[in-house]
Amino acid sequence: MKLFISFASFARASAAFAASSLLSVSAQTTLAEAVRLAGEKYPGVQVSLEEVRTAAAGVQLARTQFLPRADFLAQVDRATHNNVFGMTMPNPVMPPISGPARVVNAGTNVWGTATGFLVSWEPFDFGVRDARVNAAAAGKTRAEAAVARTRFEVETAAADACLTILAADRAVASARAGVERAHSFEQVVTALAKSELRPGADAERAIAERALAEARLVQAEKAARIARSALVQLTGQPVTAIATPPAPPDSAASGTATHPLLVEQQAAIDESAARQKVLDKTWVPRFQLQSSLYARGSGVNPDFTSGGAAAGLGPNIYNWGIGFTMLFPLLDQPAIKAQKEAEASRARTEAVRLQKIRRDLTAEQEKAQAQLDAARRIAALTPAELNAARAAYEQAQARYRSGLANITEVADSQRLLVDAETDQALAQLGIWRGLLGVAAAQGDLGGFLTSAGGAKP
Repeated sequence: MKLFISFASFARASAAFAASSLLSVSAQTTLAEAVRLAGEKYPGVQVSLEEVRTAAAGVQLARTQFLPRADFLAQVDRATHNNVFGMTMPNPVMPPISGPARVVNAGTNVWGTATGFLVSWEPFDFGVRDARVNAAAAGKTRAEAAVARTRFEVETAAADACLTILAADRAVASARAGVERAHSFEQVVTALAKSELRPGADAERAIAERALAEARLVQAEKAARIARSALVQLTGQPVTAIATPPAPPDSAASGTATHPLLVEQQAAIDESAARQKVLDKTWVPRFQLQSSLYARGSGVNPDFTSGGAAAGLGPNIYNWGIGFTMLFPLLDQPAIKAQKEAEASRARTEAVRLQKIRRDLTAEQEKAQAQLDAARRIAALTPAELNAARAAYEQAQARYRSGLANITEVADSQRLLVDAETDQALAQLGIWRGLLGVAAAQGDLGGFLTSAGGAKP
């Protein structure tokens, strides 16, 4: 999350916002309200919530493996009844046939029916099903952590977007004041030039300075429109103004929560460990307790004679049975071993990624604190900068009217005053952006939102 945008270059800040603002607001709103709406309405959060619901359904599916299985079959067919001795390997092509083998083939065919129930239950499994349930639950936990991480990133981007809009509006105001001063000075110089008290080149220079000031205003207005159009694109709602936050606190609030990125990554490690436990319990015998009740009907008799036209349309032979089956996949061990090695490699990868995230967050905290400290120092300097720029501008105008200075000195003082007014207007917002950067690196926006005039959503 790169939120550390320099207010000295507003155009770059606005472009960054256009690519990353993720908030939903309507009309005028506070920063805290914007953060709340973004966390609730942004589609990315909704997608993550649906993934949690999918994972929860997977947990329920894994739990159904503890239940017995019951199957019902009903079948009607008409076919020849030529049987042959011998074995065939299991295959999906040839249907099975029962009964004595005939000496010669015959084309006669009869009806056959079958219906029955089969109930199967695995009474014990050496913990395989329980391990699968735990793995599914670990996947759900990771999905929930992903929701928290996504919501945190969206809320952070929403707060950053609000500060960017405020910066855009203040930059526009400073640029508009510069245009008004340039226009007034142009009128003065034009009048002096017509009276031949100043050369005509001065009038042309004043026109050029006014045009430059207007171009600067156009750029500032464009940046403000980009910020708002990005919000309209994401929310479909117009944004007229963002409420100005109060004076920033003297120190950044300490984060009390574990960073959502760390929580999500730890959940990924736990999920991998749960899958490894499933593989550890996979190569075991499987036991099935089965009970079957079925009936069959056939239109052919044991002496190879057939009954009437409707013979075999109804079951006439009934059977039942109870059995206990054991199945052990002897040759699955190599495949399971390969799966274990792959899962162990994924677990090591997730562990290394956790270390990387910790280092990155530590670096982000240091960078954010450095930006905050610099923003406070700059804010302490801007009043003196603005006062000096105003005095220089007034003196340059007075010197020009009295013929002691040329128009270049006045133009330079005008630009210096616009820069000083912009720096002064953005100084407090620079501190707020630094506070946001610290809170984002710590993984807790609660203190930041409280200081900005609202509670954490």
